Amino acid sequence: MNEEALESLEALDALDPLVLAIFAAVLCVACVAAVGYNVVFGGGDRRMKQRLARVRGEAVRPRRDRAAESHGSLRRDQSTGHMRQIDAVVRRFIPHPQQLRDRLERTGRKISIGQYALACVAVGLAATLLRSLVFHMPLALSIMFGLVAGIGIPHIWLSWAIRRRLNRFVAQFPEAIDLIVRGLKSGLPTQESIRIVGQEFGDPIGVEFRRMSDSIKFGWTLEDALWDTAKRLDTPEFRFFCISLAVQRETGGNLAETLENLSDILRRRRQMQLKIKAMSSEAKASAIILGSLPFVIFAILLFVNSGYVLQLFYDPRGIIMVAAGLFMLGLGIAVMMKMVRFEV
Repeated sequence: MNEEALESLEALDALDPLVLAIFAAVLCVACVAAVGYNVVFGGGDRRMKQRLARVRGEAVRPRRDRAAESHGSLRRDQSTGHMRQIDAVVRRFIPHPQQLRDRLERTGRKISIGQYALACVAVGLAATLLRSLVFHMPLALSIMFGLVAGIGIPHIWLSWAIRRRLNRFVAQFPEAIDLIVRGLKSGLPTQESIRIVGQEFGDPIGVEFRRMSDSIKFGWTLEDALWDTAKRLDTPEFRFFCISLAVQRETGGNLAETLENLSDILRRRRQMQLKIKAMSSEAKASAIILGSLPFVIFAILLFVNSGYVLQLFYDPRGIIMVAAGLFMLGLGIAVMMKMVRFEV
C-alpha cells in the first residue's frame, strides 16, 4: 500500500466522528420532514376517520371494544418457545407493538413481531457488510446505511404486501356483495350469506368473511364483527358496506336493493380509479425516471471509477452535498406523487 493510500485512510479515520455526526443530523432532518409531510398531507385521512366515527355513532365503539377484548383472549399463540421469547422482548422495547401487530395481520401472512424484528436485523447486517466489505466504505457510513436499510426495507415490503392484498380485496368485493344479494333474495339471513361468501371465495375475501362468521359464532353481534374487520382492513369500500348494513338495521328497508346499489357504486368507483391511474401513468413514469436517474448514474460511475465517486463520502463537503441532494430529490418525488394521487 502506497503512502497516499495510508494518508487517505488516516484522514478517513480522523473524520469518522464528524461523518457520524453529519449523518445523524441529516437523519434527524429527514425524520422531521417525514413527520411534517404526514401532518400536512395526512390530515384528510384523520378527518375522514373522525367523520366515519360520528356516522356510525359513539355507541358502537364501546361495545365493539369489549367484544374485541373477549375475542382476543380466544386466539391461540402458534409461535414456538424461542420465538415467543423474542416477541416478548421486542414488544417491551418498541413503542407501539399493537400497531405493528395490526400491520402484520393486514398482510394476510402469519408473521409474528419477533420474526419481523429478526428480518430487520438480518437486512441491516447484510447492508452493513455489503457496504463495508464490498464497496469499502467507512465503518460509520456502513453502520448508518445498515440502520436505514434494516428499518426501511422491511417497512417498504410490509406496506407493499398490505397494499397488494387490499387491492385484491377491493377488486373481488363487488362480486362478494352480489353473492350476498343473491342469498338475501333467496331468503337467507345476512349471517348465513356472509358464511357462504367465506366458503366460496379465496384469500383475501374468503379469509376475512370466514373470520367474521366465526366471530358471530363466538357470540359477537353482526355490527361488532363488521367493524372489527373494517378496522383491520382500513379500506373505504368495506366501511361503506358496514355503514349500509348499520343504517338498514336502524331504519329498515330492502337490504338486497341497498347492497345491489352499493355494488354498482363500488364498480363505478373502481372504474374511475383505473381511469385516473391510466391518465396519470405518464406523470408517474416521469417521476420514476427522474427519481432513479441519479442513482443509476452513481452506480455506473461507481463501477467505472470508484475512487473518483467515493471522494464525495471521504470529504465532509461532499457528504453535505449528497445529503442536500437526497433531501431535495426526496422532496421532489413526494410532491410529484402527491400531484398524481387522487381520491375518488
